[in-house]
Amino acid sequence: MRVLILGCGWLAESFAIHMKHRGHEVWASTTTTEKYHRLNTDGIFSFILDFDKESFPAQVDLPTQFDFVLNSIPASQKNSVAILENRFTNIKSFYAHMTWKKQVFLSSIGIYPDKDRVFDESYADTTELSSKLLLAEASMLGLADTIIYRLGGLFGKNRVFAKYFSERICTTGEQPANFVHIDDVIRLLEAASYKALKHTVYNVVAPLHPKKKDVILASAKKYGYALPLAFEAGDVTQKIVSGKLLPEELDYQFVLPDPLQF
Repeated sequence: MRVLILGCGWLAESFAIHMKHRGHEVWASTTTTEKYHRLNTDGIFSFILDFDKESFPAQVDLPTQFDFVLNSIPASQKNSVAILENRFTNIKSFYAHMTWKKQVFLSSIGIYPDKDRVFDESYADTTELSSKLLLAEASMLGLADTIIYRLGGLFGKNRVFAKYFSERICTTGEQPANFVHIDDVIRLLEAASYKALKHTVYNVVAPLHPKKKDVILASAKKYGYALPLAFEAGDVTQKIVSGKLLPEELDYQFVLPDPLQF
C-alpha cells in the first residue's frame, strides 16, 4: 500500500512509523528540516511543505496515486477564518494532480458545543457547531472518498493528563473525560485504510468517560507527577461525546477503553 500523510505531527508521525513497519510505502509532509531528516532516517519519504504559504506550488515531486491519505493538517479555533480558508485552498491545490482510494481527515470533537448532553455524529445544528472546524471539514468532504475522524482528547506516550495540572489549580475536575489513546487511534486509522465504512463522519473517543479529576489522580500516581494544588469548583458541564459508531462498524475492541488506564 502507498500511503500519503499531510502534516506529520505527533500522532501522524507515530502512524507513519507504524505503517512503515507494516511494510507499506509511506510519504509524509513536514514544515521543519529536523523532522524531514528524522523521517527519512526512519525510511519514510518526507518532503517539506507549508500549507500556510501565500505562494503555493502547483505540484510537488512525488507520486500522484495513493491508496490511503491521512490529512493531519489542523484547523484550530485560534486560527482566523482567512488563514483557514487559505490553508485548505492550498491543500486542495496540492491535491489537484493526485488520486487516492480513501482519505481520512482529522478533525476534533471540539466541533460540538459545551452543553449537558450526549453528542453523536447525528448532531447537525450548524448554529452550535464550531464554524471554523465545519469550514475545514466541508472543504475536505468536497473531495473524493473522504472520511472525517473527530478525535477526542489525545493521550499516550509522553502526553499524560496529570502533567498539565501538576501543582496547579484544577477547575474542570467534575467534567467527564472525552479522551482517546494514541494506540487506539493508530489502529483505527489503519483499519480505515483497508476496510469499507458506511458513513463520512466518525467520533473517535474511548468508550468510558470517567471524571477528569479521577483521570488526573490515576495518571499522577502511575507516572509520578505531583498532584494539583487543589480541585476547585468551576465548569461542571456534563458533555459526553459518543464514539460507538466507528468501532461497531469496524468490529473493533479498544486496547485502552478507560482513560483511567492511560
